[in-house]
Amino acid sequence: MTTASFRPLIVGIGGTTRPGSSSEKALRYALKLAEARGADVELFDGAGINLPMYAPESPARAEGAQRLIASLRRAHGVILSTPCYHGSVSGLVKNALDYTEDMCKDADPYLDGRAVGLIVCGHGWQSTGVVLSAFRSIVHALRGWPTPMGVAINTLVDRFDETGAGIAEQSERQLAIMVGQVIEFARLRALLSSLRAPDAAASAV
Repeated sequence: MTTASFRPLIVGIGGTTRPGSSSEKALRYALKLAEARGADVELFDGAGINLPMYAPESPARAEGAQRLIASLRRAHGVILSTPCYHGSVSGLVKNALDYTEDMCKDADPYLDGRAVGLIVCGHGWQSTGVVLSAFRSIVHALRGWPTPMGVAINTLVDRFDETGAGIAEQSERQLAIMVGQVIEFARLRALLSSLRAPDAAASAV
């Protein structure tokens, strides 16, 4: 295997219940960048994560929650996007991430071994900075690897569509760097796993 030939699956999660929100458009744009870099992508937008409140005591799961967890189990990398709600991530996004508790006993529990790119969208730099820090803490708690580049988009300045038209040059550059880091991490980890496989097979003999 070569890093260039491997097509990682990047799962995008985010947006709001309002179609076409800034956080959804930024997420769609990031996934398009990932596709252009040779990744396969799967999107869970606001409608896709409008799930029942996570209830750990109940084994019943809505179909949407089952699809989300199945995709995360196959994912090599994740991109998360949230609006800034009162100093933290939205309840919609946080509830979706709470469902990863169903992965707690997996070989790679929660988001372990996956690079996680983060996007926050809000009015002003104070809220975006605070929420990006909170977002990183959530990913750390889920054993994910937040990329060094996290993207804070000030929607008072950036007004764009999902193709990226109208996005500020700084945000465009940061999104490209973040997506590149997610994909590079996924490819390097896949390459490392392939190199370890012969050693594991030999030790089993």
